[in-house]
Amino acid sequence: MRMRIRISRRVALTAGALALLGATTAPAVATSHSEQTTASKPTVVLVHGAWADSSSWSQVMERLREDGYPVRAIANPLEGLTSDTAYVSSYLSGIDGPVVLVGHSYGGAVITNVAASDPDVKALVYIASFIPAKGETVGELAAKSSPPIPLVSTNVPGGTEVAIDPDHFRESFAGDVDRTTAANLATAQRPANTKAVSDASVAEAYRNIPSWSLITRQDKAIAPDLQRFMSRRAHAHTEEVNASHAVMISRPGAVTKVIEEASRSIR
Repeated sequence: MRMRIRISRRVALTAGALALLGATTAPAVATSHSEQTTASKPTVVLVHGAWADSSSWSQVMERLREDGYPVRAIANPLEGLTSDTAYVSSYLSGIDGPVVLVGHSYGGAVITNVAASDPDVKALVYIASFIPAKGETVGELAAKSSPPIPLVSTNVPGGTEVAIDPDHFRESFAGDVDRTTAANLATAQRPANTKAVSDASVAEAYRNIPSWSLITRQDKAIAPDLQRFMSRRAHAHTEEVNASHAVMISRPGAVTKVIEEASRSIR
């Protein structure tokens, strides 16, 4: 059965592992310059959205690590905004020091709720993202973007899950990604529970935490005008790039640039 719904989109790579930075230094051993640089920078935490996994950030993670940033990419369960917020919050509790929290697409709704209760989050970065207001659902926002994405649904024990119709994945999600890569992403995409669009946001962390937004002008999943509206409402520092929704794959340098701008703002 096919459904035409709106949810945040997120890309899934078939391979990719999270590299953890960190070194244990004995008291008698001098700390290297690179270790000092890393220790002085906030931890960048990356949160993917629907139809993706944490490996979608691979090229961005490589650039951030090269620039000395500690990086974490959290596996977002995609089970609904309420439960995903609790899940990501539990992982943030294990990270010491300041955090720059980054969300792509539906992940933007997650970080908006997570950061409201975590004083260590010092900056929010929205990448081609949903930025809901309190009481708003991702579905309500998605309804303002057209045309709808063609989805296929599957009934599962936890409700209903949806994925992008593989025949339309590239045109809907990754228009500036080569056809082979897009086909692999379509095949490996993770479905999202429909609660991702129906759970209401309960917080607006961007009211108290500085935020940045990267708007994707060629986006077919979240209309650029809708991205601009949400970014203005959040008073986010806004930049734009000619890219599809899969911007972290097609334009990883632009994504890294915005994240590092947010990171440098932390005192």
